[in-house]
Amino acid sequence: MLDQEEHHRHHLVVSLSGAHAYGFPSPDSDLDLKAIHIEPTARLLALSPPAASAARLDVIDGVEIDYTSNEVRQALVGILQGNGNYIERVLGAIPLRAAREMEELRPIVHRALSRRVYRHYHGFATGQLHEFEAAEGAPVKKILYVLRTTLTGTHLLRTGKVQTDVTKLLDSYGFADAHELVAAKLAGERVYLAASLKGRWMEAVKRAFAMLDEAHAQSPLPPDSLNRDEVEAWLVEARRRAW
Repeated sequence: MLDQEEHHRHHLVVSLSGAHAYGFPSPDSDLDLKAIHIEPTARLLALSPPAASAARLDVIDGVEIDYTSNEVRQALVGILQGNGNYIERVLGAIPLRAAREMEELRPIVHRALSRRVYRHYHGFATGQLHEFEAAEGAPVKKILYVLRTTLTGTHLLRTGKVQTDVTKLLDSYGFADAHELVAAKLAGERVYLAASLKGRWMEAVKRAFAMLDEAHAQSPLPPDSLNRDEVEAWLVEARRRAW
């Protein structure tokens, strides 16, 4: 499938995201492939420029594969704005394929990190919490997504490092008991909390949000990216090479 998509665009990176990158894949989890590609510069200057993104959904051997790729300009603008989705494609997740350009781009993206990431992680976690509250029952997956997002955001704001695997963050951030949620989720996508446990995990989620807020307030990261010119210079040079 990736070979087929490579015929249509030059991938800078293809990363395995979703439950596999977050540390709790179950046998029935789908494969989330998140990519960044660069279009030939001549195509961008043509009368009909290509779309900024591409998507494909396939089922292969019973496994759903969800592929999304975004053009590098769109990704870099998002990174400067603190979009964790694009930041994770470059610095986190599980890289399946990476072009040589990534050796140049990764340190540039690392230098572009800023406190703007707070808005992305807080917003995404809030959306997952609302879905948990609106769902029938109490899906374990949604609670884990909230914890994954808040703890990844907290770790990034505190250390400047991207860690998407929540199992590597639980102990150090005081959520060791959440390993039982991970163990439950590893058994299947549709696993639910006992009703008696919902209140306990809602309190845990509240604590995770408070930790994220505190990390934002005390973060050593700058308020905004400090290397916009460097990012732009890399993009212009990459366009020249991709003519």
